[in-house]
Amino acid sequence: MPRFTVVVPVHEARGLLRECMESVLRQRLAEIEVIGVDDGSVDGSGRLLDELAAADPRVRAVHLAAPVSAGERRDAGAGQARGEYLLFLEPGLVQLPGALDAIDGRLKAAGDPDVLLFGHLRTPFLGTAEPTRSLDVLRAAGDAVTTAAGRPGLLGVAPVSWNRAVRREFWRDGGLRFGPGERAEAMWALGSLIAAGSVAALATPCVDHRQQRPLPGAHQDRREVVAAYDALLADVAARPRAKDLRGPLYALAVRELLKTYAGARGQRRAYVRAVAAFSRAHRPVGHRASGGRSGVRGRLLTEGRSLTLAALDRALAARRRLRSRVRALRKSGLRALFRHYYRLQRLLPLDPRLAVYASYWNRGVSCNPAAVHRKAAELAPHIKGVWVVARAEAADGHAFVLPDTLAYWRLMARARYFVNNVNFPDHLVKRPGQLHLQTHHGTPLKRMGLDQLAYPAAAKGFSFRRFLGRVDRWDWSLSANPHSTETWSRAYPSAVRHLESGYPRNDVYATATAESVAAVRRSLGIAPDRRAILYAPTHREYERGFSGAVDLVRVADALGPGTLLLVRAHYFYASAGLPEHPGLLDVSAHPRVEELCLAADALVTDYSSVMFDYANLDRPIVVHAPDWEVYRTVRGVCFDLLSGRPGDTPGAVTTSTDELISCLRDGGWDSRANAVLRAAFRERFCAYDDGRAAERVVRTVFLGEPADVPAPVEPVRRAVPPLPGQTGARRVTAAGRPSP
Repeated sequence: MPRFTVVVPVHEARGLLRECMESVLRQRLAEIEVIGVDDGSVDGSGRLLDELAAADPRVRAVHLAAPVSAGERRDAGAGQARGEYLLFLEPGLVQLPGALDAIDGRLKAAGDPDVLLFGHLRTPFLGTAEPTRSLDVLRAAGDAVTTAAGRPGLLGVAPVSWNRAVRREFWRDGGLRFGPGERAEAMWALGSLIAAGSVAALATPCVDHRQQRPLPGAHQDRREVVAAYDALLADVAARPRAKDLRGPLYALAVRELLKTYAGARGQRRAYVRAVAAFSRAHRPVGHRASGGRSGVRGRLLTEGRSLTLAALDRALAARRRLRSRVRALRKSGLRALFRHYYRLQRLLPLDPRLAVYASYWNRGVSCNPAAVHRKAAELAPHIKGVWVVARAEAADGHAFVLPDTLAYWRLMARARYFVNNVNFPDHLVKRPGQLHLQTHHGTPLKRMGLDQLAYPAAAKGFSFRRFLGRVDRWDWSLSANPHSTETWSRAYPSAVRHLESGYPRNDVYATATAESVAAVRRSLGIAPDRRAILYAPTHREYERGFSGAVDLVRVADALGPGTLLLVRAHYFYASAGLPEHPGLLDVSAHPRVEELCLAADALVTDYSSVMFDYANLDRPIVVHAPDWEVYRTVRGVCFDLLSGRPGDTPGAVTTSTDELISCLRDGGWDSRANAVLRAAFRERFCAYDDGRAAERVVRTVFLGEPADVPAPVEPVRRAVPPLPGQTGARRVTAAGRPSP
């Protein structure tokens, strides 16, 4: 019996069908069957199905005698399925690499539930892949097996057929048919979720929803949508165990009916009357409408007040137009003032004793620019450093300017030195005599710069032409290791000089003492005998918020009170949004990740460049990579982090919360084999980090002195507490290496 049956309903889809089918057939999981159902398409889709079936025995072509709805095509395919689980996929959509493996693994871990909901990406027509709100809902669900009644928030997952795996016996016994109708798919998705006795979630994108060009369609009576929700709420009312879902479903229905109202031109009064009748029949006692404009509009719609709703919509549209015009006039006036002031300031001489510093798009004083600034204050005190920060409190006591102020434009025009770990804005005009130092902010695993041309999802909205103009401003580009030099040379083609200095921010790993490490731990509230594990995942282009690839509460519970998880979200996110738990500490707002690394006895990360910095400490690194195939397909990578080859993989690899817990509890994180991997990784990526990188940069760039050759370093020692199940503390260097 196949593990999965993937049903593909086909109607006039020849141009999209092959890629859709091949995305399934290329999956590594072999125990599948794919059923394509064509209803007499005249564009040759049926012939293409036959061709695919002849080429691969896992494919079956089903031909219907006459055109039917998409729901009825799905029903026809599901009726012939043999797999344990049913999945559906539309032509134009594709399964992402590794999707079926991820789905299968999550199903097994969850005990084969009735329904598994999984994530997807959305690629707008003429756009690039982007994350969806459904991923946020799935992350919030965690690893628990539940029901819709137990977690009503799951109703917020997109109600479509292709983002879930449904156990075939449950589908058969529950009579879960699509049937005809415009909203049949949404009602099936909601109905199957409500009826399921067990539901699990997988917060990994498994499908790319490639939206097609919208074409004119037949006129539809929008009251059919009202009728569909009426039938769904009636079915819920007949299910005693689903009574707690009436409120959330009613609220969901009102939101959807409000969206549909916009497309009900020519029939709005009749549509509003139908919605009002629906509301009278199904509005739960004590239900309160949401606040804000949408809440007011929803109340008017459900109360049948069509004239008032239309008048409100006209007033809101007029208000939006007026506000837009006022904002445009205000911005254009300020821009003109600043533009003239900046032009005048550029006529004045440069100040050879003035340097501009910025980091992470003006977020504050941090990273390599901060380390260079500290060393410049020591070795070149005659050069005044001024930071560009978005908020005054982010300056941390340093001299600063705020963007788009007269002081900012004067600084941009007059300073000689410019230091940043990203790029200064396009409006900056580089004058003769000005010198730009690009420090970067991490050793590259993911594709960067021009390498992103082959990865449109990663380069979403990115202008490579303007990007090359920014690169041409660089005079110096810092490199942490030979790998970085090679990558930057290819990704940022320009006349820039590469300074193989090591990373200034990493100097602290070589210069820290046992006392300074203890002080950092005390400042974070970490007891001397408590183990601290830093969890620092990276940003994903296909996720909207902080990655939920790990059930952190489960990990903290499993490791017990002797372990504290330091959780650091990527700098794109304000926080990790952690629940209250004694074993979890959100350190996302901590200004210096270097201090967090010093405080941590081990690192758990995915594809974040923090692993290259942490390797300096030679402490255990665990790569948690549940979505590696998706990440390297969407974002692109420079090397295979999971290959297991020395120099590529820094330590243990896990792909699920259970595997991570097992790794951290049984000692696999710090095995002899992983120590060998760690040493090779450190040799490849940390050879220049000897504690003098910032000095080399200042002497070379600011003082014009030749840089010396980095030398190896012998770190200081400190004790690391054992994991659960281990006994005794071992002595290690401050860089984490076991003492002889």
